[in-house]
Formats: sequence, structure tokens, C-alpha cells
Amino acid sequence: MYHNNNINPWNSQQQQQRSILEKPPQRTSLENDLERNKDCESSSNQMKVPRSIDQDPDKQSGKKRYHRHTNEQIMEMECFFKECPHPDDKQRRELSRELRLNPLQVKFWFQNKRTQIKSQHERHENNLLKAENDKLREENTRYKEALNNASCPSCGGLGGEMSFDEQPLRVENMRLREEIEKMSAMVPRFAVKPGSFYHNMSSQNQMMPPRSLDQGVGNYGAQTILIGEMFGGNDEPHGTLPIANDFEKDIVMEIGNVAMKEFTNLAEAGNTLWLPGTCGCEILNQDEYLRSFPKGIGPTPLDIKIEASRHSAVVIMDYNKLVEIFMDVNQWANMFCGIISRAAIHQVLEVGQTEIFDGACQVMSAEFQVPSPFVPVRDDYFVRFCKRKNLESWTIVDFSVDQLRPDSFTKSRRRPSGCLITELPNGYSKIVWIEHVELEDNEVVHDLYKSYVNSGLAFGAKRWVASLDRQCERLASSMATNIPHKSIGVLMNFGGRRSMMRLAERMMLSFCTAVGASTANVWTLLTVASEDVRVMSRKSVDDPGRPSGIVLSASTSSWLPIPSRTVFDFLRSENSRNQWDILSKGGQVEELAHIANGHDTGNYVSLLRVNIPNCGQSNMTMLQETCTDATGSYVVYAPIDLISMNAVLRGGNPDCVALLPSGFAVLPDGPEPMNNGGPIREVGSGGCLLTVAFQILVDSVPTAKISATSVTTVSSLIKCIVERIQAALCSGGT
Repeated sequence: MYHNNNINPWNSQQQQQRSILEKPPQRTSLENDLERNKDCESSSNQMKVPRSIDQDPDKQSGKKRYHRHTNEQIMEMECFFKECPHPDDKQRRELSRELRLNPLQVKFWFQNKRTQIKSQHERHENNLLKAENDKLREENTRYKEALNNASCPSCGGLGGEMSFDEQPLRVENMRLREEIEKMSAMVPRFAVKPGSFYHNMSSQNQMMPPRSLDQGVGNYGAQTILIGEMFGGNDEPHGTLPIANDFEKDIVMEIGNVAMKEFTNLAEAGNTLWLPGTCGCEILNQDEYLRSFPKGIGPTPLDIKIEASRHSAVVIMDYNKLVEIFMDVNQWANMFCGIISRAAIHQVLEVGQTEIFDGACQVMSAEFQVPSPFVPVRDDYFVRFCKRKNLESWTIVDFSVDQLRPDSFTKSRRRPSGCLITELPNGYSKIVWIEHVELEDNEVVHDLYKSYVNSGLAFGAKRWVASLDRQCERLASSMATNIPHKSIGVLMNFGGRRSMMRLAERMMLSFCTAVGASTANVWTLLTVASEDVRVMSRKSVDDPGRPSGIVLSASTSSWLPIPSRTVFDFLRSENSRNQWDILSKGGQVEELAHIANGHDTGNYVSLLRVNIPNCGQSNMTMLQETCTDATGSYVVYAPIDLISMNAVLRGGNPDCVALLPSGFAVLPDGPEPMNNGGPIREVGSGGCLLTVAFQILVDSVPTAKISATSVTTVSSLIKCIVERIQAALCSGGT
């Protein structure tokens, strides 16, 4: 009975399929949009849109979608990236509307751009480390060959008269071998994985030159400063490994919040926590401190000496500019060039808000010094945390993080220290400074400086504030246009005045590298017979700020039973210069220009001319800067070529003028009695500590050998200067 229907099921199915295939498909809204996009692409050459996965199920294997941006879109995003590499949601939406892109496309482009730049930096750092490694290997080989060539065939020892270059070859060879091993171990660590955000930036930092204070802040982030021309790439504190994961970062930020709270309470505390000190600043009451902060940011180790002081002042600088200086390691180290011999940022944990640094957090190291070869430096490895307290004040606090890096504990450890900056009218700011440091109780200080260091004058809050106040006045003077200056015999416009001030600033920075006990620089310490004089050498090649050749630097310190202000006035006066200056050869010194740097009459920059009788060099000129505050005074000078100085006075670039600065640092001898192995003398009742530093070009050929005669001559020269000063002052030559 099924045959009556006369229907073949197989034929019916074929007809049904054929009718479906012949029927035109219905266009979906998605396909219509894609078709319109294809038309737009042919006319405006914008973005190629891939076919939908639903339309091509055979290609669901996961092919990537490529969105090609136009050159105009890329240029706009490149320009925006230079200003803000981390745009927020609002900025991405605005940028996407302007460029007719999806916000996600903008977000992914910025992510890819940041990853690309980070990879370039990592490759650059690896190349630097490899190049340094190869250089050390070559130097090691060269020193080995030099040692073999200098050996005696009969006894195997060094034959002939050895120069000061040849004597330390064996020691230098061992040091280079250790550096090679250190570099070899560091190279794999710098091969950071592409997904890692935090990485060590010290090698990149070493390429950045020091900057003048009156120049604006440049690229915020990885920075380093090595005062003047300091630095050895292998002088980082032991154990300064980067904080490599978010867990450690969170711990540091939590410690930072605790340190910030403790610092704020200490800065605003009354007389209960702080007692009057003998050095003119407040001293922390340790018993009350332990009751108020029983835990703090960690226990105090045994056999540790504690130094804690507080001082405040009003300085002539806007508080925003002060925050900018403290968070830029270049400007910070330049501002305190007499205290900081080296500073570096090793890692930026938080950038904070770009313009105001609110919430910024940096891992840093610094080396602090006294202007004397008799006082050892103090090196610290710490975190700097900047926080906006309210609309009118900022808090910048430093604290050590040896809890995370046990091997990084150096001779000193910073408990919450720093400054509280409050805005005042007319561009002034109030500073409350706290220095709270724990030290190993085995610091070796010369007997002359024990009272100065133990009283807190050397590294305490008063010295930091006094230096900041003086430098703020100097910076304000250099930027002002209405401050009169005295010119006698020379013509100087505002541009010449600025150039002369910049040259004097560089001269002071260079002097500070040679006057302290720091060896973390390009100077090489030489062994001499006299223990009272320290002699160092350096070789200068193609250095635009220093004459080419071999330079020797000698420095020494002594005590004078004369008030520090009397000694300072004697040294800065052109009328008494011929009594101690050997270079002047008894000639008369004439002041050609005088630029004031502050309210104190001893703070100024001057241009001097030495008229030497019966000599053709009557046109010898010298640049001199003198500065003084409650904690110390400086007189720094350098002979300058007359042609170069004329170019500076016309407003030319002062960075190419060669300088070899020499000078004096005059410090109070401290408020406490001292016993130097003889009768007790009251050092706080009028005496002073005088440091003399002298630099001389001994050979214009950088590859020449340093003879023992040259070292002896320089050592004798500086002793002669000290004897002349003592004779003139003690005999009433003032």
C-alpha cells in the first residue's frame, strides 16, 4: 500500500537539499557590518577586519587577528606615549574617539609599546654588562703581561725602579679577577623574563651625566649621580638585588606606611621626645622613644650606636620644587654635594602621580662624607617614600630594608629619616629634618674629628638643613635677574652671569670628589710615606671639563686654635692671598667680578686676576667660590685660561672649560673636649678643623708613568701651604 504514494525517500532528500542550496542565503546584521567595513577599508585605508569565526567554522583553529593602524594613528599614539606611557581609562577612551579606534585596541597598543621598550632596555643592559666583562678580561690580560715583562730573570721579582703605576699591579690584578667573576654572575640575572616588570636599572643609570640644579627634571625613573665624575660600576652596596616580585613589593610598601607614620609623629612631637642638644639641634630622647615606639620598623641589633637629631628652618624655595629635587637623584646629590659623595637609584617600585610624585617609592643607595680624608664615609642602602600629607605639606622618608636583604646591611642603617616640607607664602617653605641612624660601634675616626662626629655636627640634621638653606639661596640668586653684581674691568650680562655661576657649581662638585675619604670614583689611592697626607691620581682623556693628562690630588687636615670664621675670612680675602698661595708667587690679587649668593657676605663667586711682578703671566685669572653656614665653610678656586673665561663671560657654554679645583674646608672642631694624646684642650671654645686639597697636572700625556718624585713633590707642596697658613694666622697676619 506504500506504492500508492509513489515517493522515493532518497530522491526527496536530494531535492530538499538542492532547493536549500539554490535558495540565496539571508544576510545577517554582522555580515552587513562586515561588508560596510570592507567598503570603508577600500576608501580610507584604515583597518582590515577579519571574517567572523561563525562564518568560517573550518578556521576556528585560532588564527590571530591583525589590526593594522595607519601612520597617522601610530604617530598620535607615539606622541601621547612620550607624555604618558600609562594612560587611564578616560584617556584611552578620548584617544580612541580621536583616532576612531576601539579602546581595547588603544590599550593593547600601549601594552605592546611598553613591552617593546622594556625589552630594548634589557638588551641594552646586557650588552653593557658583556662589554664591561670583555673590557675587564682585556685589562686583566694586559696587567699579567706587564707583570711578566717587568719581572727579573734571576730572582723573579720586579726589577728596576718601579713607578706608582707598577707597584699595585698585583693587587689590581686580583681585584679585576674578582670583578670579572662578579660580572659573569650578574649577566644571567639581568636576562629578565619578558613578563617581569621590576628590573635592576643600575647599569642604565651609569650612562646618565650629572645635571645642574637649575635645569629642569628630565626623564623620571632610573637615575644615578656620581658627584662630578665619580663612579665605578662595581661599587654597588653588597646584596642590592632588585625586589623581584609583588609580595616583596607589598612588604616594602607596608613598611613604608609604618615608617611614614613614625616619622610624622617624630616630626610633630614636642619636648617630651626631643631634648636640646649641644650642637644646636634637638636630640632624640631614647627612653621616651622606646616607650612611644616599642616596635618601630624592627629591633635594634646589639653593639649598635644610635644617632638621632632634629632641626628645622625656613628656606627660600617653593615646596613643589623641593619635592622635585628630593625625588630626582641627580638634583638631590648636587644640592648636597658637600655631604653626598655618591647616590644611585637602583629600582623604582612606584612612580606615583607623574607630576607631583605622590606615592612614589624608590630603592636607593648613597654614600655620605665629611670634607676630610680623616673621616670614613657612611654608605646606606634604603627606600625613599614620598607622600602628600595634605594640600600644603609633603613627607619624604627614608628607611632601610635589610629585613628583605640581610646581606645588604652596611655600616649604617637608616631608621625613619627625612624631611617634612610645608608651604609658606611668597615661595618659601618650612623644613623639619630628622636624621635617625644606627651605626656599627667600630667606626674608625681620626682623633681630630672624633668630637665633631660624636656631637652630631658631621652627619646630623643641622648640617643637612644648613646646607639646604645655603644652596636654596644660591639657586635663587642664580635664577634672579634683579640682583646686582660688581664688575670691574670686565663686561658681564645676565647670560655671562649665569654661565659663570654654572662653572663655579661644577668647580665645587669636582672639588668635593677629591676632598673626602670616598674612593668610589675614578681616583686611584696611592701609598705614600706620610700618614697625614692622602694622595690620589687619575688619568684624564678627552674630558671636556678637565685638562688631558695625569692629575694628582693631595689632601690633609689639621687643627688650628683660631675661630673658623677668622680662618675663612683670611682664606677668601684677596689681600691676604699672597701669604699662602704658592701659585701667586707673591703677586697682588685683584678682583674683577663679584656675584653674591646669599645674605651672608661670605657667600659669593668672584673672578680674580693675579698680577705677578717681573713675570709675563700677569694675566693669570682664577675663578673662586666661597660659601659658609653654621656647620662649615668652603673656599674653592681654580686657574682658568683667559680666552676660555672671556667666552664664559659672554654667555658661552661653561661645560667645556677645563678645571683643576683646589681649596679649603673649614669646620668647627666640635662642642666637646678632646684629648689627642696630650693635654686636654677645649675644642669647642674657638678652634677649627682645616682641610686643604690641592690638584695639579703632573704630565700632559695620559699614558705616562707616575714617578715617586711627583708624589713627593705634591705632598710637600700641600704641607708647605698648611705651614704658611698656620704661620700667617698664628703670628697675627690677618
